[in-house]
Amino acid sequence: MTEVAKASGLTREALYKALRPNSQPRFDTIARVCAALGVKLVAQVAHHA
Repeated sequence: MTEVAKASGLTREALYKALRPNSQPRFDTIARVCAALGVKLVAQVAHHA
């Protein structure tokens, strides 16, 4: 968690707060965490059957 916090530019405490159950983190926070983890978010059209 410490490494993710450093890589995302967030404090460890802010990271725990943003990721706790029932929190509503901003998209910017999630994007920074994903980038720190090397994860790419992709929007894709949902096809309904």
